[in-house]
Amino acid sequence: MTDEAARQADDIPPTPGQQSKAVARKGIWVGIATGAYGISYGALAVAAGLSFWQAVALSLLLFSGGSQFALVGVLGAGGSGASAIGTSTLLGLRNGFYGLQVSKLLQVTGWRRAAAAHLTIDESTAVSITQPDRALSRVGFWWTGLSVFVLWGLMSAVGAALGNAMGDPARFGLDAAAPAAFCALVWSRLQTRRSQLVAVAAGLIALAVAPHTASGIPVLVAALAAVVAGFLPDRNVTTAEEI
Repeated sequence: MTDEAARQADDIPPTPGQQSKAVARKGIWVGIATGAYGISYGALAVAAGLSFWQAVALSLLLFSGGSQFALVGVLGAGGSGASAIGTSTLLGLRNGFYGLQVSKLLQVTGWRRAAAAHLTIDESTAVSITQPDRALSRVGFWWTGLSVFVLWGLMSAVGAALGNAMGDPARFGLDAAAPAAFCALVWSRLQTRRSQLVAVAAGLIALAVAPHTASGIPVLVAALAAVVAGFLPDRNVTTAEEI
C-alpha cells in the first residue's frame, strides 16, 4: 500500500455501526467506573443503620448516588429522617432538570418513558448529550444508564454485605466516600466565576449553620445561596443594548 493509499484509508470515517459500538463501550466503562464506588455506599448504608435489603432497595428504587450518599450520611450523623429525606430530595432535583433535555433527544413514550426517567442520572445524561446526533445520544443514554443501574445495584449489595462483616467503615476511610463523591460531582461544574462564588457562599453558609443545627439542615440552608444567585443578573450575559 502506498503512502497516499494509507492516508486515504486513515481518513475513512467510521460506519454508523462502528460509532454505535464505540458509544456503547463508553457507556459500559462509565457503568463499571460508577458501579465501583457503590461498594462504599453499601458499607456506609448499613453503618448508618439500614439493613442489607434496605440498602439494596434504595439503590434500585432511588437510584441516585449523590442523593443516596446524602441520605445515609445524614442518618449516620444522627440526623432525623425528615432532614435526611429533605437533603436527598434537594440533591435529586437536578435529575428532573436533566430530564427536560434528555427527553428531547430520546423522544420515547409509554413504559420506555418511565424507564428513561428512572435511568436519567449524571452519567447517562453526560454521555447522551455529548454525542453528535440523536441516534448516538440514544445509544449512549441506554447503555450508560443500564450499565450503571446493574453494576451500582450489584456493588451496593456487595458493600452492604461487607459492611456487616467489617464493622466501622471509618477504619477503611469509607466514611470519606460521600463528601468525596459530592466534590467530584461539583468540581466539573465550577467553570464560571458565578458558579464558583455560589459554591464558596454555600460552603460558608453550611459551616456557619452546622454547629447550631441537626445534621442535614446545613445543606438545605446552604441552598439559599443558589436561590439568591438565581435572582441576581448575570454580568456575563451581554444585553442587546450593549451590542
